[in-house]
Amino acid sequence: MPPSAGSRPAFHRLSWRDFDALARLDGDEDMARRLRRAERSRRKLLIHSLLTEATKIPDHSGPLPPLDSAWELLARAEARAPRSVNRMLTNPYTGSWAGYTTRLLRNGIDGVGPLWMHLGHAHAIAAAAAIRAELDFETVVPAWHGDVMLPSLGLARFPGEGTFTSAVVRGVNGRYSVSSADATVHLPDMPEADAAGWWGIRRVRSQVGAHRFSLRLDDLDPYRGLYEPIPPERLPGKDLADWQRLIDEACRLVATHLPGLARVMPVGLASLVPKPQVLFRNPSASTGEAFGSAVLGLPTDGASLAETLIHEFQHIVLGGLLHLVELYEPDPRERIYVAWRDDPRPLSGALQGVYAFFGVAAFWRALARAGQNPRRSEFEFAYWRAQTWRTLQVLRADATLTDAGRRFLDNIADCLGPWQDEPVSTEASELATAVRRDHLAGWGARHLRPDPSVVAELAAGWLSGRPRPPATFDATDLPPTPVPDGGWSNARTDLIRLAVGGTALPPDGRGPTVPGATAADYAYTAGDLLSAVQGYRRELAADPDRPNSLVGLGLALSARGPHPAARALLHCPELVRAVHRSLRSGPRPPTVEQLAAWIGQLVPG
Repeated sequence: MPPSAGSRPAFHRLSWRDFDALARLDGDEDMARRLRRAERSRRKLLIHSLLTEATKIPDHSGPLPPLDSAWELLARAEARAPRSVNRMLTNPYTGSWAGYTTRLLRNGIDGVGPLWMHLGHAHAIAAAAAIRAELDFETVVPAWHGDVMLPSLGLARFPGEGTFTSAVVRGVNGRYSVSSADATVHLPDMPEADAAGWWGIRRVRSQVGAHRFSLRLDDLDPYRGLYEPIPPERLPGKDLADWQRLIDEACRLVATHLPGLARVMPVGLASLVPKPQVLFRNPSASTGEAFGSAVLGLPTDGASLAETLIHEFQHIVLGGLLHLVELYEPDPRERIYVAWRDDPRPLSGALQGVYAFFGVAAFWRALARAGQNPRRSEFEFAYWRAQTWRTLQVLRADATLTDAGRRFLDNIADCLGPWQDEPVSTEASELATAVRRDHLAGWGARHLRPDPSVVAELAAGWLSGRPRPPATFDATDLPPTPVPDGGWSNARTDLIRLAVGGTALPPDGRGPTVPGATAADYAYTAGDLLSAVQGYRRELAADPDRPNSLVGLGLALSARGPHPAARALLHCPELVRAVHRSLRSGPRPPTVEQLAAWIGQLVPG
């Protein structure tokens, strides 16, 4: 495992040509493999450092063998079958385990369970590599609530065991077993299969022409989560069938409409952590430590899954790239508006989002150009191209970018810029604009705090009966705060997506209930603007602070024609709300709409 004496260390490099190609979504399989090899080397060094440091801690092994024995077993496996160790190093959850355990070691804490449990996972990794290398061996590994994980293979189950215990893994003449104090589980010949006391890690395969996709659905590995170890959550058979069907649909869409990406994705996306479905959401996440993996909620259709797979694949690629190239200087300030989050983001998070949604925009663009579900695909393309472009322009001017970071974003801009002028239907353009304005105004209402002196001047002007506001302001100068002032619902966007997605109605003819949607929201998205205006007025009379009602009134008024109240509610709702708060204690406070119409005289049309 360690480099031999006198050998020169190998460095992983990426040419500028490859760097530019990755930025432009034009990478190939070889580039993805090089990123994967770099991750493999990084993990190897991280594990060696982790085990070396751990041996300096007294009693670090608990009831397990010394950590040196794990390293020795890995070395034996590598000498016998190098690919067996490579597979363990490229397993995404080897990376997340190494990162998590390194943080525990540095901070001197136990985390979820005692430190020896996490350090001892190295024995489980070594055992799995030895099984793949077909070695004869014996070692002791950790058990958590009676569950013994052999990474990338499966889970031996011993119900009723203690919380933190150990088990023996043996291999003799190609037969392998895991034994607790009272029972033994024999691994099946095909570890993916389930057997008595054994859950195998399932694999979903899909082929579209020459494109082959193979994804593990890992619901077992304790380090498959994003932050801390989690217990196994076995997928029911029905859900497994749903995942297979949707993965088939998603792979067909990607292979048909983005064949270049379909060649690269299988190299960089190897494992999914399946989660339950969340209505009207496609929740997903990934971490740079688990290169090759994404956590996904069960989507409703193949297009949604394809979009999410591309989104997470982009995160994975950028995570690997960031381990080779510095694109920005560290800056943790949460200061940038992005359309895909309801809170301000640091530059690192905003850049991740730009690259991910650049891929999403490319997907919907390809579907729109092919005439695939045109109402939905044109709307999604129009929305994501504009939102990604907006954030990209902000990032390109940021002082914390390195030269490489600026080059990376310039490459994205060369592709994304011309897309802004590509034709889409009038409906798609108008709906995308409305959804953009909705989210931006709601974000401003919750995360921008007006200058108190401007608020006081406007309140005094209103009380004095001035026909026009006495103050001028520039909302773009307001720094955001990460602490939101009020809640936010994306119900209007959900309703619009339902409409353009062509969702089939149930037999009773009633549409699905959208959480958080009000009668005014339903009226607005149905085009009944008068009812929407009246509904939002009633909501504000009951709660003048509700951000969704403030912005909803602005949207409904704006859709009926130019209106000063709409301008204020969509461009500076935080100012309208702050001034209205200061006037509520008076004898005859104005309505929100009255005040917004007055302030709106300051807002350009």
